[in-house]
Amino acid sequence: MRRLLPQPVLSGLILGLWLVLVPAPSLGQVLIGLNLALVLPWATRGFWPDRPRLADGGAALRLVGVVLADIIVANFEVARQVLGPPARLQPGFLEVPLDIRDPFVASMLGSIVSLTPGTVSIEIDRGVLLVHALHVSDAAAAVAGIKSRYETPLRKVFAC
Repeated sequence: MRRLLPQPVLSGLILGLWLVLVPAPSLGQVLIGLNLALVLPWATRGFWPDRPRLADGGAALRLVGVVLADIIVANFEVARQVLGPPARLQPGFLEVPLDIRDPFVASMLGSIVSLTPGTVSIEIDRGVLLVHALHVSDAAAAVAGIKSRYETPLRKVFAC
């Protein structure tokens, strides 16, 4: 089954997206969508990295909750900072040393950081995540926050 569907979730997403985008779903459109859902992941299987296996589903759900809450809070914080006096902003770069060695999980951490308003991950190089933040009053506290709120749970989720 894995040979036919190397990325079953991706296949489902392709089919669902195809059916949403076609003007009038018909049998022919469903068949085209099924073909795309089977062929595209199979044809690109060599490009997909070996992903680590989910080790703790509960930790994954908690991490999703933390990230969603942080996104909401950060939106209000960034709005407050941007609407305030520009002189009070202290943009800066953070170097976050990573305990994660898996490139896929490290990329997930960078993506999570970039999803949070006010921060953008720049690069991951030699075990360090470079982050630009809109406002950095305490760099050590910001680095510790990224490590405790995102990196540590990611390590639990993927046991790495």
